[in-house]
Amino acid sequence: MTPRYMEDRAMVERHLAQAEIHVANGHEHVIRQRQILARLEEGGHEGAAQAARDLLATFELTQEASIGDRDRLRAQLAALG
Repeated sequence: MTPRYMEDRAMVERHLAQAEIHVANGHEHVIRQRQILARLEEGGHEGAAQAARDLLATFELTQEASIGDRDRLRAQLAALG
């Protein structure tokens, strides 16, 4: 292993650790937003429910991107050996 290889691997490992945290946090945000949305819908608060739906859609898109980043970093780390 060359020093450069070790530096690259360490950087990918750091980024992967951050990505794993983002995915975990994002998962919690999505779950919480779904709970909020359900309560608003049950309470008949359609205006607020629509805003909650819009925010949930944003959270879900962000989560998909975070998962994609994490998966890309996992593959990159695997390629480094």
